[in-house]
Amino acid sequence: MATSTWQGELFPAEDASGRAERTVVVNGRCSIRTRAGYRVVTVRDAPVAHYAVGDRMAEAYAMVILAEQHEAKQTEIAAAFDCDPRTVRRYQRRFEAGGLAALGRGSGYPKGSARLAPSCCQLVNDWKAEGTSNREIARRLAVSETAVRKLLRRLGWKPDTGRQLTFDLEPAPANPNLSGSRSGPASTESEHTRPGSQGSAADVDSGLCGTDTCTTEPPAVSFDTDPMDRSFDRVMARLGLLDDAAPLFAPAPQVPGAGVLLAVPALVDSGVFRIATEICGSIRPAFYGLRTSLVTLLLMALLRIKRPEGLKEHSPRVLGRLLGLDRAPEVKTLRRKLARLAAFGRAADFGRALAEHRVATRGHAMGFLYVDGHVRAYHGKHPLPKTHLTRIRLAMPATTDYWVNDAAGEPLFVVTTEANRGLVKVLPGILDEVRTLVGDRRVTVIFDRGGWSPKLFKELIGKGFDIMTYRKGRCRRVRSSCFSAYEAVLDGREVRYVLADTGTHLEYGPRHARKRLHLRQVTRLAEDGHQTPIITSRRELRAIEVAYRNSREGPMSSE
Repeated sequence: MATSTWQGELFPAEDASGRAERTVVVNGRCSIRTRAGYRVVTVRDAPVAHYAVGDRMAEAYAMVILAEQHEAKQTEIAAAFDCDPRTVRRYQRRFEAGGLAALGRGSGYPKGSARLAPSCCQLVNDWKAEGTSNREIARRLAVSETAVRKLLRRLGWKPDTGRQLTFDLEPAPANPNLSGSRSGPASTESEHTRPGSQGSAADVDSGLCGTDTCTTEPPAVSFDTDPMDRSFDRVMARLGLLDDAAPLFAPAPQVPGAGVLLAVPALVDSGVFRIATEICGSIRPAFYGLRTSLVTLLLMALLRIKRPEGLKEHSPRVLGRLLGLDRAPEVKTLRRKLARLAAFGRAADFGRALAEHRVATRGHAMGFLYVDGHVRAYHGKHPLPKTHLTRIRLAMPATTDYWVNDAAGEPLFVVTTEANRGLVKVLPGILDEVRTLVGDRRVTVIFDRGGWSPKLFKELIGKGFDIMTYRKGRCRRVRSSCFSAYEAVLDGREVRYVLADTGTHLEYGPRHARKRLHLRQVTRLAEDGHQTPIITSRRELRAIEVAYRNSREGPMSSE
């Protein structure tokens, strides 16, 4: 019987030239064997690739074979060939795009391709002329110093020792089709105000000018010429040289949601942008600054996007077209902006300033004020008591928003409290805030039965307010002979009611010391015979106007 041959004799440790053999195991199926300057890749003991050591294209093709045939994972291939998994993925993409020839490209960055975007050329040129070193420019742009030297070489840059520069960038020539461009030079970084400058149309576009006063801040300028590529403005923001990106629009057909832009003039007229700038100033240098963040939140409300998480269901590029940007801020970015605004702790000041602006511009509508509460579910971290939510028919933590609206139904301000606090407890504090806003003028407060309290009525009348509300509880029916038909044109509407104008008295206080409050009662008769009594302290007001102010056809009917 022949003598058996040992495994070691079949694969000797050294070849004839004295060079050792090296075997690398990729996994249980694949291995790589190097011998005599050549390398063999085997799968289940069958060779699938054979190439000379140093042949980068053949080695890349061997990696692609193992990955495409699912014989090994990318991480296993990268460990066996001593490279990064990203290199394996890059080889796969090149092979899919250009075949075997695409794998023959040498290592390093492709020759002739610029590492820096063309929008950085002017910025690098100005920094170099200012005397900034290549190393500092590379640090600011987060690239290598070699990339900066190559860019300067391509630009043919030569130092100009006689030039004095204060970072005055010349924007591209104005394009009449773009809304955010202008032909004049941009203001310098240190120039925030200009003597004798007044608000311009660009101030309105940037949201910094209201109807009563206008800030002296110069209009925002964009140095990008393509509305869909705002890379230069993003670099400026990254370097701390831009507080907010200017809106830049271009003609485009079929932009979803473009109708909300019709509300922008009304938003500017409300003073929300000017007041926010006065209260908060700025939220640090950023591409999405204070004005852009506010516009995003306001347009979200018009688009029925209730919370930042709702942005996940919309394309950032499509929403960016509405904002005049290449992309709208996404959830994390908008949450971060809200956190910065909350850190100021000026929400109450902001709401008060908005209310003062509305009183100044709409003082004629402050004669009647509507107070109404709306319960909504609370999902925060504060321990709030539970209450019944009618919409979802569940008991859960909730808050109540008490809105104060003027005679036309426009909001004046809102107060948020716990849901279990009734209108009787909240109304005195709300009206104290109203008094500080409207001054000494007499105001008629209209509210629902939640604020029914004769004692409270007496207190409010003593403070200079008139009240108007529905009567609560059982009361004696008014005789049919007391009703009469009334017709009038109020707020451009023809109204007809069947009313009875009588007096009434309300009792309050402890039983041993009952007190009476004499008020006016206007009872409305419906077609089915139902009577709706309305209590008011306004005795000089026409009965039909009392009924109109408390009816579904009244000023609050649109809400």
